Amino acid sequence: MRDFINFGFSGLTTAAIYAIAATGLVLTYTTTGVFNFAHGAMGMFAAFTYWEMRFGWHWPAPVALVVCLLVLAPLFGAILELGIMRRLQGTSDVTKLVVTISVLLGLFGLANWVWSPSKDRPSRTFFQGRVVKIIGVRLSYHEVTVLLVALAVAIGLRLLLYRTRIGVSMRACVDDPSLATLNGARPARIAMLSWAIGVGLAALAGVLIAPTLQLSQLSLTLLIIDAYAAAIIGRLRSLPMTFVGALILGLANDYALGYITRLHTAEQYFQIFIPSIPVIVLFIALLFLPQARLRGARLQRTREIAALPTWGGSLWFCAAVIAGTVVVATSVSNTDLVNLQRIWGLAIIGLSLIPLIGLGGQISLCQVTFAAIGMVVVAHVGGHTPLAYLWAALITGAIGGLIALPALRLQGIYLALSTAAFAVLMDRSFFQLPKFTIFGHRFDLFQAGSLTVNRPRLFGKGVEGFEAYFIFGAVVFCAMALIVVGIRRSRFGQRLLAMKDSAAAVATLGLNTTVTKLVVFSLSAAMAGVGGAVYGGALRAVDGQIVDFFSGLVIVMLMVIAGLNSVGAALFAGFFLGVPVIQNVFPSLHQLQTVLVGFAGIGLGQNPNGFIAQSIRPQWDVLRKEKQVIVALLALVALMWGLRLGHVIDNWTFVGVILGLAVIAPPLTTLIHSRRSPAPAAEAAAKPVAVPLEWVGITVPYQPEDVERMDRALDLRLVEALPPGAGADGAA
Repeated sequence: MRDFINFGFSGLTTAAIYAIAATGLVLTYTTTGVFNFAHGAMGMFAAFTYWEMRFGWHWPAPVALVVCLLVLAPLFGAILELGIMRRLQGTSDVTKLVVTISVLLGLFGLANWVWSPSKDRPSRTFFQGRVVKIIGVRLSYHEVTVLLVALAVAIGLRLLLYRTRIGVSMRACVDDPSLATLNGARPARIAMLSWAIGVGLAALAGVLIAPTLQLSQLSLTLLIIDAYAAAIIGRLRSLPMTFVGALILGLANDYALGYITRLHTAEQYFQIFIPSIPVIVLFIALLFLPQARLRGARLQRTREIAALPTWGGSLWFCAAVIAGTVVVATSVSNTDLVNLQRIWGLAIIGLSLIPLIGLGGQISLCQVTFAAIGMVVVAHVGGHTPLAYLWAALITGAIGGLIALPALRLQGIYLALSTAAFAVLMDRSFFQLPKFTIFGHRFDLFQAGSLTVNRPRLFGKGVEGFEAYFIFGAVVFCAMALIVVGIRRSRFGQRLLAMKDSAAAVATLGLNTTVTKLVVFSLSAAMAGVGGAVYGGALRAVDGQIVDFFSGLVIVMLMVIAGLNSVGAALFAGFFLGVPVIQNVFPSLHQLQTVLVGFAGIGLGQNPNGFIAQSIRPQWDVLRKEKQVIVALLALVALMWGLRLGHVIDNWTFVGVILGLAVIAPPLTTLIHSRRSPAPAAEAAAKPVAVPLEWVGITVPYQPEDVERMDRALDLRLVEALPPGAGADGAA
């Protein structure tokens, strides 16, 4: 009984921290409509800031607390709302989520940059060494402080929301911002205040929990993410239910930690799942949410455009990719190819996001987890046979379908949270499982922390060599890219775009959105599994940290920055992550890449079309019209390749010239094209623009010939007009 009471008080302390963090999250979401995925990162950054002031600069604890919690954190929240979140009004759920993920990655990389993870930072709890007895249970002053602070937060928020004018305005802006404005409320100021309070509560939770843990960027960020389960139990609206959710979460965590660790039978298997209890609670809470209603299209400030690729252009793209791969494989050294081989696996994982998020609008944050499953399948089936890649696609596709089944009833941020919960659960538990036996078969998923992924043999010949595997990866990438193009051009692709634009309209037309979601989830997971197999073969030896939840967030961010509907965006993501240019140029700044991705996403995340579709592709489209320029460029590349093979020039010169040609070719071609065809502006404006059928009436006005195109696309028969006086039977 004494142990039960001890674990109960410990659980109450954990619940208090979860409640503080979750209430800040609920407050910002209900008042602004933005789910702050960076909530945990803000708490982590505040914890490190407090440690620096308290133990690095030796400030008195009260001064450090006041500066950190009452000045810096609220100021950061207000600036964040004013400079970033306010601009998200009228944007899609994907855009809002991406911007908060950008803030998370930026803060995470910045914290690793400022405070090296390899350095130990000892900390002390509040009132170190002082304890008090309650019902025979010894509690530290720190635990009592946590409980009292949580109680004060609950009372303070209740009084703020129901006993003050600003609180009434907050609740009014949640229900009807326009009506609240007519009654004198100022939604902009209310949103700024909500973000200031929300970030302050995240900072408070981080500072309270940091002394009881090792001061680590990753653990603190993910630990406060666990508080999302409490917020979901409160359905992101009810603060009292959020506290109830935190209570369930804290007690379940500490009772499991107290009793399961005492088990001797299969103890090592049960203990692995203890850190995943909050994630499991989150997933269960999401399953009990009410069915999401189908929504029609909402007026958005920016419209996402999924350009219709042509088969000719796609085949030229694939030919250029394979040709460029051969040139690179025969020019650079094997040492460089060790890193370059990673490009294709990462790029294929990026491709898997295009049908799911880019076309279907279904937010998934677990694609890298599916990639890890593909690695495991290839490693255990036997990577030397090409059938292993087929098995990877089939098994990951089936698992993706199983994960999608409970998530099919969810939309928007809830769907993103369910996939994130699955990713974190796999990272913390399943990928950490020791050896186990089922029906006489012995399994070791990650082979004691280092998974060996073999490379396949094709037509009796292996592709173990660096050059061969690099070219093999490019061929697989091009095959996956053509599959994506086929999906976009098919009726299934049109159905995905329609479902993304208005699920209610698609259901009204009689189409089954549930089957569509299930198919696209399975297809996307299968593609990610193949990408993971290719990526694992490039690495040869893989551990769970390489394919963790955060690495998946970086790929999602890069795809959004480049353009979620573009095959070229996947190639960009693979090159950015696979080619260690930043590490070579700035070897001492290991976190610069993560910081750049994060803060670039903050600005470019508001442009859902990405910079490839917006800026780069139009320039290269002009190049396709000038055949002579293309021939000249190919001749120059062939000349430089020959000089490199003859060792006349070195790698740096070869790469520099190729990059220079890539930079100057588009503007030079545009200049040549404008001089050869100086059409007047009026003539150019009057010239009809060929656009995909689904964008007629949106980007250009309807023309008579567009109606005929639509009839042909919908297989409608042309009915001739009946002669005057014809009856119902068609007789005169």
